Amino acid sequence: MSRIGRRIINVPSGVTIEVAPGRVTVTGPKGTLEQNINADMKIVVDEGVITIERPTDRPNHRALHGLTRSLVANMVEGVANGYEKQLEIQGVGYRCQAQGKNLELALGYSHAVKYIAPEGIEFEVPQPTQIIVRGIDKQRVGQVAAEIRKLRPPEPYKGKGIRYVGEHVVRKVGKRA
Repeated sequence: MSRIGRRIINVPSGVTIEVAPGRVTVTGPKGTLEQNINADMKIVVDEGVITIERPTDRPNHRALHGLTRSLVANMVEGVANGYEKQLEIQGVGYRCQAQGKNLELALGYSHAVKYIAPEGIEFEVPQPTQIIVRGIDKQRVGQVAAEIRKLRPPEPYKGKGIRYVGEHVVRKVGKRA
């Protein structure tokens, strides 16, 4: 008989978890997140500890077990502390500015590019060449940062474009005479 797998997540104070069949709701100081989960996974909340159990050691249950644990842990972290991604803009004349909740970016096109903030995401522009994307949903923060980067990805010859802070862009050698 196979053993039942377990994964444990510690819950910080101020965060509450509600488990319904096929659904988990996490509420904290920064907001509330909900997530559908597979009905095979069993989630037990007991005195500040979340335990996720799988019924068997079959490969599909093992995969769902890790996925469920990651999703719930990211929800707990998001409502407790939130997530942020930092982007930087490089290039002569490339800049951005916040307009209310939205962004207006000058990226070398003939027009300014406007990016409308989705629900639950906020932008901070400390300098005209820096963007900070913040939110409580890790997936949404990463998706918004990727969409902004996609507006003008860094090109390999001069390195101009939008990149993540700390991202290394592999440079190519230009024409040689």
